[in-house]
Amino acid sequence: MPTKLRTVLFTDLAGYTDAVARSDRHDIRNLIQEHEAFTQDLLSRHNGIPVKNLGDSYMCLFESATDALRAGMEACSKGLRGGKFGIRAGCATGDVEEMDGDAFGDAVNMAARIIGKAPSGQLWFSESTRLCCNLSEVAWEGVGLFSLKGFPGEQGVYRAVHQNQCILPDPIKKSLRAGKLCLVREGGHLPTLPPDPTVIFVGFNPGSESLRRALASLPVIDPGKIWLSAFQLPPLDRHEWVQTGRGLVIGSTESLQRTLEDVRQQVTMAAGTHTIILDASEAADMEIVMAGLALPAVPMANVVDGYSYDLLKDGRWVNHSSDPVLRIDVSADAVRVTAKTAGVELDGRVLPVSVPSVLQHGAELLTPSGLIHFHSLPATAYAGLLVAPTALKMGVVRGQQTELGREPNHPGLALPDRKGQENVRWCSGARAAKAREGGFTLDRALAGRRQTGVESEGKGVVRVNSLHDRCATWLLRENGNLHRVETSAQANAGELIVTGTSVVQLRSPGG
Repeated sequence: MPTKLRTVLFTDLAGYTDAVARSDRHDIRNLIQEHEAFTQDLLSRHNGIPVKNLGDSYMCLFESATDALRAGMEACSKGLRGGKFGIRAGCATGDVEEMDGDAFGDAVNMAARIIGKAPSGQLWFSESTRLCCNLSEVAWEGVGLFSLKGFPGEQGVYRAVHQNQCILPDPIKKSLRAGKLCLVREGGHLPTLPPDPTVIFVGFNPGSESLRRALASLPVIDPGKIWLSAFQLPPLDRHEWVQTGRGLVIGSTESLQRTLEDVRQQVTMAAGTHTIILDASEAADMEIVMAGLALPAVPMANVVDGYSYDLLKDGRWVNHSSDPVLRIDVSADAVRVTAKTAGVELDGRVLPVSVPSVLQHGAELLTPSGLIHFHSLPATAYAGLLVAPTALKMGVVRGQQTELGREPNHPGLALPDRKGQENVRWCSGARAAKAREGGFTLDRALAGRRQTGVESEGKGVVRVNSLHDRCATWLLRENGNLHRVETSAQANAGELIVTGTSVVQLRSPGG
């Protein structure tokens, strides 16, 4: 019998086993009948066909991936008996062979594996379903990569989000609990931002002029700390937003607000027994300030032969931009700057557009976002540092370690995690090819999730601790020497911490 392209939907009634253990035969029979009636009505409205019924679970087939997702979302949002019994669902799309009242194929197996991962009340689906459905009709977000039995490698899995649902990403919850989350609403004003803020734009249309103006009003913030609250996003709008490294919170405005309030209440309840530092900068002994871009020396480990970074008008460094202020290019023989717009100055001289110039030690670049100082570091792990302190800072409090890293523990200052490989020039050979295929980026290769700890010792002195066994932490001393922190080292106000591709300045509060 020939196979047909189908989307397989598995549903499962959560809590069924416990209900059976506590019920007599009459109650069990009623529950099964209610579940069957619920499912049959659902499938008839969404063009689905039931294949298997095991009482607490169903396997169904759909010709349309979008119909399957809409049916699964409705089932998960309602549950059974007013939500007393939750429903989880899993979807996959592919060739399916129907035989003797059953269905077979990789899509069937994958849907079964995926539903085994999904929590109650959620619909998870495969990459194949994502590619086949109408993405403008379904609110969705990535869940992660999973090893699924019977399938090679790791498989991308996604979650469909229904109207009354909003599942906060872990960085949002962490920021909210730390008192660092700020909401910027359409038509509202930019609130006062705490150190190391996470910002969610709420009520904005993607690509709108109002969103562009709101983004422009922000100080320099790691793109990974900027989020947009949205529900059903056209694919192009989604792509243009996330390619900058920014995040999405999928859910309606009402469901986002409700979910944030639930987390706030949990924080309030926990505050009776746990100390929660909302803003340590007032009592800080020292401040750590995001202060620029570190340029690793090349060639690097037979992988990177050279690379570039683009500076945006707001002072952020990105891997690549179609509208940069300037471009920094690092090769084995020199660090070069190329103005990409008129008005950029190097040591008081206006740079011609699109003509590279070599940067010398002590050079000063005047840009629309401010003055940048270049420190050359020959014969070290770095070609140089581009130093320009920003408004992004964090207080260091006596008796508490403040962390630096891509995903630092609280309290912590997150380092940029720029996605994409457009800026890398690769070495030849198998090692470089493997790194490229594995998603290598300079930020990921050189910066750990938890890389550096900073503890105040008072009187303008801190102790800098190396927290990562492979990603090094460095100090640029006041004498201009670059020192590797093997385990820990003392540092003073004015000195620079170099972690991965980031420069962090130590500064006395108010300095």
